[in-house]
Amino acid sequence: MKLNELAPKEGSVKGRMRVGRGIGSGKGKTSAKGQKGQKARSGVAIKGFEGGQMPLYQRLPKRGFTSRVDNNFAELNLAKLQQFIDAKKVDTKGTIDEDALVASGVIRRKLDGVRLLGNGELTSKVTLNITGATKSAIAAVEKAGGKVEILDKSVAPVVRKKPKSDGSM
Repeated sequence: MKLNELAPKEGSVKGRMRVGRGIGSGKGKTSAKGQKGQKARSGVAIKGFEGGQMPLYQRLPKRGFTSRVDNNFAELNLAKLQQFIDAKKVDTKGTIDEDALVASGVIRRKLDGVRLLGNGELTSKVTLNITGATKSAIAAVEKAGGKVEILDKSVAPVVRKKPKSDGSM
């Protein structure tokens, strides 16, 4: 037996039905698609439509919420800060603020602020003036003899603009 002689067993595979070849073929006129309309056309499907019944995604309960104030912080780990201090790229004598971190290359940009994370270990005594920090990060800085000052960035409420109406329709 050769590869080119392989074939399915006789009678196990049915041939393709050719539709739209006249009424006498039994699959003519509507080509077995029923009558007219969107579903009789090719490539159209009504996703999520359940025949007028309330769709499943509307019947299920909704959970959680999306915050209208989405802060995007630049994250800084203790290990990375210590690495830059060891390389003498960050001056620990004064207060280290967000602009100093950007200038020294510790972070690329401060975005909505800088948040200090507790991954790694800090051995240098530093005073940080940043937007936010985790409890473990604050504890690690204070253990090394430093201090973390959190900036008060109060968030302004989102004000939606009213559409202009000039009275014409």
